[in-house]
Amino acid sequence: MNELMSGKYPVGGPFTLRDPAGRRVALADFKGKLVLLYFGYATCPDVCPTDLAMIGLALRELGTAADEVQPIFVTLDPQRDTPAVLREYATVFHPRFVALTGTEDEVRRVATDYKVFFEKVPLPNTGTYAIDHTAYTFLLDREGRFVILFPPGTEADRMVYMLREQLAEAGGR
Repeated sequence: MNELMSGKYPVGGPFTLRDPAGRRVALADFKGKLVLLYFGYATCPDVCPTDLAMIGLALRELGTAADEVQPIFVTLDPQRDTPAVLREYATVFHPRFVALTGTEDEVRRVATDYKVFFEKVPLPNTGTYAIDHTAYTFLLDREGRFVILFPPGTEADRMVYMLREQLAEAGGR
C-alpha cells in the first residue's frame, strides 16, 4: 500500500495470462486502447460485483467512445474461477469484459506488480474460503502504463469523467 500511495515505485507492467478459452492474452494485445484493469474473484459477495457493475455502467455511459476502452478482469481465485465460471462472470457486467486467469504463481506475480494484496481467508465451519483483497480499478493508458486508480465504490460518473479526460488527451473522442 505504501508503494502504491507514495508514487515512488512503478505500478503495473506487462503481463500475459489466459482467457477462458485457454488462449494466452497479453496486456500488449490492447495497445492503443485505454484499459480498465480489475482484480477480484467471482464469488466475492459485495465489492467485486459492485465495482464491476460501475465499470460496466461507465462503459455504457461513454457510448461509442467505449470502443477505445478495454475492461479486463483478473481473477485472484484461479482455483475456483474455472474457465466456465470466468466465461460467464465478467460479461454479465459488460459484454466486452475480458476475464483472465493463470496459475496461482502467475496471478500473484501480476497482482504484486500492481500492488494488489490478496489472501485466502478460511470461513469458519464451512470448509471453504473467501479472498481478502484490495479492490482497485486501474486505468492504464494506450501504452499499458498506469495512469490512476479508482478506489472501491467509485461511481460510474467519476470513471466516465476521468476516461473522457484521458481519451481527449490521447486525441480520442
